[in-house]
Amino acid sequence: GDEIYILASALVSSVIGDGAEILDTHKGSFYEHKKYEPLFDYIRGTKEAEKAYYVTNDPYVTLTEGTGIVHIAPAFGEDDAKVGRKYGLPFVQLVDERGRFVEAVTDLVGVFAKDGDKSIIEKLAAKGLLFKKHLHTHSYPFCWRCDTPLLYYARSSYFIKMTAVRDNLLKNNEQVNWIPPTIGSGRFGNFLENVIDWGVSRERYWGTPLPVWVCADCGKTHVVGSKAELLQLSGKLPSELHRPYIDRITFKCECGGEMKRTPEVMDCWFDSGSMPFAQLHYPFENKEAFEKHFPADFISEAVDQTRGWFYTLMAISTLLFDKAPFKNCIVLGHVGDKDGIKMSKHKGNVVDPWSVLDKQGADAVRWYFYTGSAPWLPSRFYAEAVSEAQRKFMGTFWNTYAFFTLYAGIDDYQPQNYRLEDCKLTLMDKWVLSRLNSLVKSVDENLADYKITESARMIADFTDELSNWYVRRGRERYWGSEMTEDKAAAYATLYHVLVTMSRLTAPFVPFMAESVYQNLVVNNDKNAPISVHLTTFPVADEKYIDKELEKEMSLIENVVFLGRACRSKSNIKNRQPLANMYVKTDVEVKLDGMLEIAAEELNVKKITKASEEQSFITYELKPQLKTLGPKYGALLGQIRNFLTTANAAEIVAAVKNGGTYKTTLGGKEVEFAESDLLISTKSGEGFSAESDGKITVALDTTLTPALIEEGYAREIVSKVQTMRKEAGFEVTDHIKLGLLGEDAFRKIVSDYGVLSDVLADQVDYTTTQGYTKEFDLGGKTVTLSVCRI
Repeated sequence: GDEIYILASALVSSVIGDGAEILDTHKGSFYEHKKYEPLFDYIRGTKEAEKAYYVTNDPYVTLTEGTGIVHIAPAFGEDDAKVGRKYGLPFVQLVDERGRFVEAVTDLVGVFAKDGDKSIIEKLAAKGLLFKKHLHTHSYPFCWRCDTPLLYYARSSYFIKMTAVRDNLLKNNEQVNWIPPTIGSGRFGNFLENVIDWGVSRERYWGTPLPVWVCADCGKTHVVGSKAELLQLSGKLPSELHRPYIDRITFKCECGGEMKRTPEVMDCWFDSGSMPFAQLHYPFENKEAFEKHFPADFISEAVDQTRGWFYTLMAISTLLFDKAPFKNCIVLGHVGDKDGIKMSKHKGNVVDPWSVLDKQGADAVRWYFYTGSAPWLPSRFYAEAVSEAQRKFMGTFWNTYAFFTLYAGIDDYQPQNYRLEDCKLTLMDKWVLSRLNSLVKSVDENLADYKITESARMIADFTDELSNWYVRRGRERYWGSEMTEDKAAAYATLYHVLVTMSRLTAPFVPFMAESVYQNLVVNNDKNAPISVHLTTFPVADEKYIDKELEKEMSLIENVVFLGRACRSKSNIKNRQPLANMYVKTDVEVKLDGMLEIAAEELNVKKITKASEEQSFITYELKPQLKTLGPKYGALLGQIRNFLTTANAAEIVAAVKNGGTYKTTLGGKEVEFAESDLLISTKSGEGFSAESDGKITVALDTTLTPALIEEGYAREIVSKVQTMRKEAGFEVTDHIKLGLLGEDAFRKIVSDYGVLSDVLADQVDYTTTQGYTKEFDLGGKTVTLSVCRI
């Protein structure tokens, strides 16, 4: 016939099905304290059974699964135990310490608890008490070492009453500079808000023995505070303070009984939390040393230590000293594999750190973690990523250092003979020294705030500019045979930058920094500190910092970037000279004397500041639907038509730099901001133009015969320089050049100084000799050869 069930109304459909009829509804509290018949009567007739079988209420029961009714076992679950204590339920353990049923479970005695599932289900079915059975996956505790399923088991333990100092914990937590701050106010702070008493005893053999002695006769306990006290009480000390030796020490109780040490050992996290004073044997000695270094200035560990080391340090320090044990803490995110998955031997995705250290080196690993992401975010670790980070910064810096040592060796440059203060610096020298000192200042300030990633990325950006802007633009300064005033300034500047960088990067890449320092400083100055790590961290020299110059140079770098984009768009190589370039910018900086840098970099004869850009660039405007749609949905068609026919240059000029452009469409005022428009540029006839919104650059792409000839000369120089390197020549080696091709190439070689650029003392236009290659130069075939003289 019909059956009546009690369950959560929200779960009726999932448990019984759509055919069920809800007869009545009540709140859960309606059933509180109502008695029920147990499924099994293993403790029937006992004292415990008298008050065991009635309904309890607790918020941890949810409506996400099940029936809304949960069975509890107060002796086998933390939440269950809390409910049991709240309602005064009896403490009954029908499973022993080995996980097997005890004698009271007469038909399953000795059976392992998990192995009894099938028998229990069969017994319920036989009694007519089984509603349904199915496999169900849910979270369960496993041994972290061997993956064995675990049973929760209530045991008598020693506790520290942390709930009594909850407010002190929260107060002391506020004194810590957490990086990121959300750990202190969030994850760790929330943990302290809900702090529970700390069960510090463990039923294990190895560990710090719990210093508690208990009298077998009267039950009195005594906590021993030192070896001296134990010696006084017992008259002897064990040879070793761990088990089993400490367990042999007994002493008399006041009642005349014998006091023996309780068998438990301490939670190993108590050892970790005691580190600040235990390492100094405080308070028995080193009192001054402890007080000098406590609390610690800085600690760092992974995010899981909010419930581990961070907490035990804070807990013990609060109990003993009522202060935070550390001032600053960087909380690290966990490291996963290349897909972000936690590494484990079981999954086979563990990266052997030694293989990475042997191949890429410790510095590369360090640098990858510094720059990959903020320290507190999860990171992905794999060898290819380490190599990429290594190449971008360490490779670039090392190549710059190698460039210096190569030419410094050729010229026998002695840094002690050329003081930077005495050199006549170029604009580029002044700029790189300003950037260097600005970098030092910024890195120092960021590191003071524990902003490691920001600091490392600043260093990488500067290194890129040092190599690909300063050194590359000035490499010809090192090529002359004489130590000119300009050459000395170039050496002194780059030497100063490299030495400063070795000191600045020492905390980040200690081995590379040391190598550079040893060669550039220790080898040249016997009075210098013997290691970069014994030098002081660099301090910014304000007299070199020129923010206006840095701003101007940044603009010029952007001009060059846009100019290269123009060349790429028009398919004109940088070695092909062009006559004119035009620059239009709204940025308020002085460009006098700076544009020639861009002209040299872009191989342009002349750069002109333009007041208008209409002659070499046109705009095409389209509506940005995601911003204009919500504001003018019904007018979008008219807006699209308007933007097609309107004066685009006028609109762009109006919306730049935060401005707006207004018009009336369909009787309604429409206002455009720059974010409302999709702006694309088109080059005018005979120009190649690019814009970033603040700067517009246009190249005159007209090629005259003279420009074409000079382009050929640049190509020949480039090809010969590459051949010199491929042939294994030294940079100082002079050569004989062979060139077979059209007669016009003879004039080009003569008119444009090709021979001096490639250190060729002789040229032969009839035969080739030595290393030879054939090239296609703009549709003209030319054969080149290089032979060391």
